[in-house]
Amino acid sequence: MNIILTGDRPTGRLHIGHYVGALKRRVELQNSGDFDEVYIMIADAQALTDNADDPIRIRSSVLEVALDNLSVGLDPDRSVLFVQSGVYPLTELCFYYLNLVTIARLQRNPTVKSEIRQRGFASSIPVGFFAYPISQAADITAFDATVVPVGEDQLPMLEQCREIVHKFNETYGETLVMPRAVVPENEAASRLPGTDGKAKMSKSLNNCIYLTDDSETVRQKVMSMYTDPGHIRVEDPGRIEGNTVFTYLDALSTDDHVAEYWPEYANLEEIKAHYQRGGLGDVKVKRFLIKVLEEIFSPIRQRRAYWEARIPEVVDRLEKATTVATAKAQATVERVRSAMRIDYFANDTFLREAIERYT
Repeated sequence: MNIILTGDRPTGRLHIGHYVGALKRRVELQNSGDFDEVYIMIADAQALTDNADDPIRIRSSVLEVALDNLSVGLDPDRSVLFVQSGVYPLTELCFYYLNLVTIARLQRNPTVKSEIRQRGFASSIPVGFFAYPISQAADITAFDATVVPVGEDQLPMLEQCREIVHKFNETYGETLVMPRAVVPENEAASRLPGTDGKAKMSKSLNNCIYLTDDSETVRQKVMSMYTDPGHIRVEDPGRIEGNTVFTYLDALSTDDHVAEYWPEYANLEEIKAHYQRGGLGDVKVKRFLIKVLEEIFSPIRQRRAYWEARIPEVVDRLEKATTVATAKAQATVERVRSAMRIDYFANDTFLREAIERYT
């Protein structure tokens, strides 16, 4: 079977970086017909590893993330959109896997090291956060995921999961499915910068374009985007490298967009070439990006309005999907317990062994 497991941390509204880096590809994979099961996890338990003192932030974001997924085209009849903390077998799996990973190995994980620096934990690292690669391995293996869509920055996490799968199967026999990563095909989509040109989009930096933004808000944000500070006059040659507007166009625009909204050019490369030699102003390029974003955002807004008018149905679907996910994960736990020989009361084997030993 081909099975996908992926998800989002509910720490706020999802933005266009999430869309190009994960959500768009997620919907494409769902609609490809290549997968037997698709699991989309709202990773609230994982989000608590560095937000334990603010659970209301997580609680208030769960429904937002669900709506964001539905608005980009996730089909709840084809994908299981569930809440992580409601799937209790995941905690049990994580507990067993803790014994298969050393502290030294976690300390070497590049993603863990990077995120510890970003959050300023220094030596005061919550154990839950430090061990979350192991929790992720539990999430992935619980659903027998064969494919895990990730950004390149998350590849070390998947490699850690693969190591755990290998160690478990080597120790207890072939039990767990070995997953593989699927990374964004578009390099620009792997890490979209903030509108101010900073490498990371952040709510605190106020440099995000959210999936919930209306047309006017998107227009204002694009018109204030960081471009090339040396491109002062229209006739000046401009730089593409580090120019946020062109990074967004690389990630989002297609030849069809050029044909529809800027037909005097054959493709984006011609637009870039004109900008680089001079004679093309930032305002024109930004207006083109606004049209591209409006075409992308318009159906997203329509679907969100549809689901916002049906909140009881959304909550009901989340609850039922979480029940489905729990059953799937529980089956994996039972397989794991059997492989580890700790399923004492699942059948009469333990009793028969005891009788043979004491009689």
